[in-house]
This record gives sequence, C-alpha cells and structure tokens, in this order.
Amino acid sequence: MRALRWRRGQRGQADASTEQEGGGAAVTGDPTAAPLVPAITHADRFTFQDLVAEATADIGSRPARLVMTIMGTVLGIASLVATLGFAQTAAGQIASQFDGAAATRVVVTAATAQSGAKNTTVAAGRLPWDAPDRVALLAGVESAALLGEVELAEGETVTAVPVNDPSAPAVSSPRLFSASPELVDAEEGEVVAGRFFDQGHDTRADRVAVLGARAAERMGINRVDSQPSVFVAGIAYAVVGIVDGMERRSELSDAVIIPIGSARADFGLLAPSDLDIRIVVGAGPQVAEQSVLALQPDDPDSLEANAPSGSSDLSQSVQSDVNVVFLVLGVIALLAGGLGIANVTLLSVMERIGEIGLRRALGATRRQIGSQFMVESVVIGFIGGLIGSALGVLAVIVVAVVQGWTPVADPLVAVAGALLGAVVGWGSGWYPARRAARIEPVEALRGG
Repeated sequence: MRALRWRRGQRGQADASTEQEGGGAAVTGDPTAAPLVPAITHADRFTFQDLVAEATADIGSRPARLVMTIMGTVLGIASLVATLGFAQTAAGQIASQFDGAAATRVVVTAATAQSGAKNTTVAAGRLPWDAPDRVALLAGVESAALLGEVELAEGETVTAVPVNDPSAPAVSSPRLFSASPELVDAEEGEVVAGRFFDQGHDTRADRVAVLGARAAERMGINRVDSQPSVFVAGIAYAVVGIVDGMERRSELSDAVIIPIGSARADFGLLAPSDLDIRIVVGAGPQVAEQSVLALQPDDPDSLEANAPSGSSDLSQSVQSDVNVVFLVLGVIALLAGGLGIANVTLLSVMERIGEIGLRRALGATRRQIGSQFMVESVVIGFIGGLIGSALGVLAVIVVAVVQGWTPVADPLVAVAGALLGAVVGWGSGWYPARRAARIEPVEALRGG
C-alpha cells in the first residue's frame, strides 16, 4: 500500500511537470480555473508516521532476533546504571560510617611555631588542665576528655613483670598515655573488664592504669579481679580495667592509660596534647570556633581546632574512584552492544536487498530507505536502553536490601540510560542505513 503511495506520488509529480511544460494554458490561463492535474493529497504522501510504522513493523516480525540484538545494549546500559547506583549507594554507606566516627568529633591542639636557628617546631600555646569542664558548657558538646602521650626516658619501659630479664627476647613496650576520666565517654569506648579510673584517682594521683584490649592481650592480662599490676619505668600501677572499641583513637587499644594527675606527679607531664570533644552532628564549625575562645579567651590563636567538614571528603573520593572503574566497564559493554546492533542491522539490509530494490523501483528515495533503517536502529537501541535502565535500578535496590543498606539511585541516570541506548542505536545504524540507501534498484532486483 505504501509502495503504491510512492508510485502514485511520483506519477502525479511527473504528470504535473508535463502539464506545466506542454500546456501553457495551465500556467497562464485563468487563475480561478481548476488545475488539470489535482494536487497530491496528504494521504498519498509517505509521512513520518509511515516511516515509523514501516521500521517498527520489521522489528516486531522477528522477535527472537530482536531479543538477541538488544541484549548487548541491555547489558551495557544496565552496567552503567547499576554501577553508578552502586557507587552512590556505597559512598552513602561509607559516608554514614565515616560521619558516625569523624563528623561528631572536634580535636583541639596547641598551635605550633618555628623557633631557633635550627628551625625547630615548638608549641605556641597550652591546653588548660580544666579544659573538659570549660567546653562542656558549650552548645553541641556531649563530652570532652584530655589526652596526652607520656614520653619515658631512654631505657624505661612498660612491662607486666617487675624483673628485667636480659636473657628474655626483646619485646616492644606499649605506648603510655595519660587521660582525664571522661575518656571512655568522649571516645565512645567500652570497658570490657573492671572499670575506668575516676576523678578521685586523678585528683589524688593514684597509681592505677587501664589497658587497651590489644595491650592487655600482649601482656597476658585478661581479668582484673586478681589485682594485676603493670610496671611503668619500674613503678607499679594497679590495673583497674580493660577498654576496647576506641575507633576514634585506635592507638589506645595498644596502650596503657594512666590518670593525668599520676602522669604529672610521676613523670612531670607539662601539658596535655589533645582535647577530644564529642559533639552532635552538624555542630563542628560552631564548637571549633567557640572552644578556642573558651579555653584561651586572651589568646585564641594559640590553639587549633580541627572540625569535620560539611561533606565527607572520604566518601566523595571513594565514589569518584568507583565511578571511574565501573564506568569503563560499562562503556566497554555498551560498545559491544552497539556493535551487535550494527551487525544485525547490516545483516537485515543484506537479507532485504530485493525488497529495497522493489521500493526504489516504485519511487522510494534514498533518503526514505536510509531513514527507515536508521529509525529501526534507534528504536532497537531505545528499547534496549529502557530495559537496561530498569534492570540496573532493580539490581541496585536488590543488592542494597540484601546488604541492609539504603539504596541510592538518581532518576536522571535511569532516564539518561534510556536516551543513551537510542544514541547507541543511532550510531550503530548509520553505516547500514547508508549502505541500504546506496543500493540501486536494477542491481537489487537482479540480485534478489
């Protein structure tokens, strides 16, 4: 039927041209007179609707081939959408874990300055001993604790035995820290045995110690009811507890912790090095600004406060790296899908040479033939992109639900995936459509 429309249209145009050349009356006569050849009606022209119907009719006639053709595009688009969704979901999960540990923490330290001819670094300020009590009054602060590492003299160690045996193999000594009684609360640790020292121990400079979980394991101390002791530079400290879960300060799990008062009395601790503040989420910039004023109102520049930023740089870095890796894999799969569409479309052109020649003989132009195969490839690519986007989003949701995560999928990515499938189809169908448009009617009918 459409072929008859092409032929009727071509014949009508030829008759109109003949009439204009041979019958001058038709051109120079009465303008109100009816033309000898009626104009071609819209129904007799090959419209865009006819083009789409012709292209999609052949797609549906071979469902098995259609499935095999779009499979590559489906896999490519699904890979792109799924990997972007996985990257966003994983970054969100990492960000939530990162925020749980870092976004609720502010660390105040003494500022440093260069001094002397040797360009040595010295502390430009000092944290006050009552720093936890000062910052506890600030809005957004939940807990605060002083912390400082105690440097022992050369040859002095921390050991669980009172006698130094020269024949025994050398064992690295655990690090020694001093802390205020609020340390467990500020670091969100857990006392797994015994207790943590309190304000009375600190005020009286009692010789008590708390061991990190790994330090206790190395020293062979797993219970405190037998009143074990550790020897710090030869001084006996009674072990009153064992702590674990210090994710904020992982070095404390492999250390011995004593009260600040004891460190000042026995080892001459001059000043704590850090003030760890546990805050509510979002209060970092405010607490950082106000804490230095509360600690050193006359010289706030002598202290530095490190607060978490509004966004997690770690999560953004991880998301960027994951996106690059999986985007490369998705593009490779998408290229394979595009080559599949090109091969099948080219095969379809070779199989339909006779049909193409017949249509050309009946009046179809090269542009119409090329457009038909181009639209066919675009429709195939769009279908593949649509299915691939749906499968990619579904994969992200399923994996997130199984892992107990919160799925993150950008709707624009799914829409862009479907449109990208159409673009791939357009690029894949360009050469087959061009080749189909160049087929001459006589050669096509002779070969068909």
